Amino acid sequence: MKLYERDKIDFGNLLYPTKAMFALLIPIVVEQFLNSFMGMMDTMMVSNVGSEAISAVSLVDSINNLIIQIFAAMASGAAIICSQYLGSGKREISNKAAKQVVLTVLVISLSLTLLGLSLRKPLLRLIFGQIEEGVMAQAQIYFLVTVLSYPFLALFSAGAAFFRAGGNSKFPMKVSVASNFINIFGNAFLIFGLHMGVAGAALATLISRIFSAVVIFSFLRKPAQAIVVREYLSIRPDMPLIWKILAIGIPSGVENGMFQFGKLAIQSTVSTMGTQAIAAQAMANIMESVNGIAGVGVGIGLMTMVGQAIGAGRREEAKYYIVKCTQLGLAGILVSCLFVLGICKPVTWLAGMEPVSAQLCFEMVAAITVAKPLFWAFSFIPAYGMRAAGDVRFSMITSTVTMWCLRVALCVFLVKAFHMGPMAVWYGMFADWAVRGVVFFFRFRSGRWMKQGVI
Repeated sequence: MKLYERDKIDFGNLLYPTKAMFALLIPIVVEQFLNSFMGMMDTMMVSNVGSEAISAVSLVDSINNLIIQIFAAMASGAAIICSQYLGSGKREISNKAAKQVVLTVLVISLSLTLLGLSLRKPLLRLIFGQIEEGVMAQAQIYFLVTVLSYPFLALFSAGAAFFRAGGNSKFPMKVSVASNFINIFGNAFLIFGLHMGVAGAALATLISRIFSAVVIFSFLRKPAQAIVVREYLSIRPDMPLIWKILAIGIPSGVENGMFQFGKLAIQSTVSTMGTQAIAAQAMANIMESVNGIAGVGVGIGLMTMVGQAIGAGRREEAKYYIVKCTQLGLAGILVSCLFVLGICKPVTWLAGMEPVSAQLCFEMVAAITVAKPLFWAFSFIPAYGMRAAGDVRFSMITSTVTMWCLRVALCVFLVKAFHMGPMAVWYGMFADWAVRGVVFFFRFRSGRWMKQGVI
């Protein structure tokens, strides 16, 4: 089955030949892996404080992950816009667009921070309902501190996207690695040294995110970068350009947001199953994020490749990158799933999880190891490439429909009708992946995803 026209591609003059492709992708995969691995270590440290602590962190992080996905969507919009301008040789417009992205994410993140601070208690009660009082008390502490990190997280996400759009993925990786080590050592000192519990975990996160934002924007000022952002006080809103950025960012944000809203709906269902189920689901979520890192990293890098190829008018080359990266992502997911399955039991033991929670977590990870290599790459990686060409609305609609009609609805049905435990979450997710993969395959084959204008 022919997915792209080889005779229309100049393989001797690719924007990203194999060596350059791996030079772009490997640092992103390493960065994403370390982020998730450090997140797993973070969870292990908090779990040693007790089941209430890990449950509180898990519940609040389901909100924080929604915010992270909003910022990731804005960063995706930045990467797509800037990479297409760079591909078409319009560097000055790319720099101008980057400044508008900075202004936009700063306004949005500050607004979310103020909203989170003012509505902290009623928001947690609304989402999680009548959970145990000990869990709620620690959740409020953790949320209070982490909400202060939103502006710094947003700025780092945007700044890292600028570097990747220019083909430099190594520097964001280095900053992220340093930030994660600050977070881990901060956790060790504040949780175990000063016995600050969840407050210490939140404070370590805040400090690491401040560090990331400061460093990334310090280097974006240098004129040698592909995209340069400086003279911040002179930035004024350019509404036509902002709307163009939002036209990419908003559908991506809605799509990512729907995933997190779906997770919140599922989390609310799991939260009624007791502390042991919450703890098992929290650790399974962390491990699932680790075993998907290779695929996510490849997808993020794919956006730069496709964005530059579309900007340069090389459509068949853009198709080639999508097919190639889907293959690479599939291989990476298979290896990482087997790795995570191998470390699952040692990790749950080191985390001090209760035996019932640890066994439940292992059962969920085993099921993920079977299903994820079969379905995940086809349902996610091509979509990264098609979004980079501007096809964001179709991806948003497809992902939203499959999320609510399969992942959430099937989970709730299995829990309510068959009284199934947290494994219901994963059955719904597997169905979502399978259907979405089929839909995106036919969308890619049709070629309609290349007809959406961006710049």
